[in-house]
Amino acid sequence: MPEISEKLEWTTRVPVFRNPIILKQLGIAIGIPFGILIFILIVTKAYYALGLIAVLFLFTYLFIRLVWGGKYDVGFELNRTGIRNYTLTKQSNKNRVINILAVVTGLLSGKPAVAGAGILAQSRQDVLIRWSNIRKVRFYPENQTVIIKGGFAENIAVFCTSENYAEVAAFIQLKFQNKQIIQ
Repeated sequence: MPEISEKLEWTTRVPVFRNPIILKQLGIAIGIPFGILIFILIVTKAYYALGLIAVLFLFTYLFIRLVWGGKYDVGFELNRTGIRNYTLTKQSNKNRVINILAVVTGLLSGKPAVAGAGILAQSRQDVLIRWSNIRKVRFYPENQTVIIKGGFAENIAVFCTSENYAEVAAFIQLKFQNKQIIQ
């Protein structure tokens, strides 16, 4: 078993469209509602709307590739308090501009859901989940990832490197000897 540190810190670049954990989460968050919508549009033969959805997905894909290079630049810190997940400065600055634009656009167009999405996205740029709030931990060694589930809306994916995954997993397991850990 690797030697356990008092504090672990690292940064990584996660490919958004090639990481199976992110793709699974996108599939649930986007695939289910749009899958239902697409089914309804096919049944009602609203092919024009299907084309618009396809164009929306294409533009979203291109936007993510253009603005962020298709990568998620993230940092992690594990210490005595808990697990901190934060967006790295360069990407955080881009996110801030886009989130402010979403809030302003939503307010000016009378669409509070758009403004709320911008506010919610900005609030998730730096997240700390305290050890005492964590309820479930799931390890994915094949992807060097640990999924942490805490209270309501307290969920993060801890993306490790191939070099530090064993140390991070051991650190987390040490903190959860009496809690639900799914291997």
